[in-house]
Amino acid sequence: MRSASVAAIHSRDNAFVKDLRRLSRDSAAYRRQGRVWLEGEHLCRAALARGLRAAVAVFSEPFWPQAQAEFAHAADKTVVLAQALFAHVSALESPARMGFILDLPAPAALRPAVASVVLDRVQDAGNAGSILRSAAAFGFRQVLSVEGSAALWSPKVLRAGMGAHFALDLIENVAQDAILRLDLPLLVTSPHAGDLLHRTDLPWPCAWVLGHEGQGVAPALEARAALRIRIAQPGGEESLNVAAAAAICLHTSGAGR
Repeated sequence: MRSASVAAIHSRDNAFVKDLRRLSRDSAAYRRQGRVWLEGEHLCRAALARGLRAAVAVFSEPFWPQAQAEFAHAADKTVVLAQALFAHVSALESPARMGFILDLPAPAALRPAVASVVLDRVQDAGNAGSILRSAAAFGFRQVLSVEGSAALWSPKVLRAGMGAHFALDLIENVAQDAILRLDLPLLVTSPHAGDLLHRTDLPWPCAWVLGHEGQGVAPALEARAALRIRIAQPGGEESLNVAAAAAICLHTSGAGR
């Protein structure tokens, strides 16, 4: 087991602290820095469970003494921040006690015929992360996001995904034409038209296309769909949140295969 060097930092003017604050608070900073920030013990443990090793482990000063037993060898370098400095870095109302900096994974190659989820301009980070979590839970191993979707490795999407990122192949900024290379039947959701989900024999593997929160699936993709699916809503609401609809559809599709 490799031992990590330990550095204590107490100044906001430190270059590492400035970069980490950007990584924590700017949804696109991971693309510029080539690094990902995981804040909180749950996300860090999820990464370790998948065999990942952090480039840097960051701890608040009060937590570091008790964290050493579990996390002392989890990274190549360890940084201990004064508690007020960790709060300064964090974007959370209640800052966690630790986090990992990981090297940004290389983009996965698109794999045809693999059960997939397509995010078509899903913009809310919470929705995107929740959909990733459902995809991982129900057997979808590849997620493609069309340009205009939430940044998949942003801190907010990572928190909402609760570790699902590490079980998925993620491909960002995919052109609509590339989705057709999946060589899978495309299934799109529609609030008012199409076949009822609970009465439809769903193909497997397939690719579910989940659309923009307000505009739905782009017409060009909907035109290529093998099936348009609607979810029965006996309570009479106009529509479902895209993350809720995704959970229902992906469960029905994955559990029924």
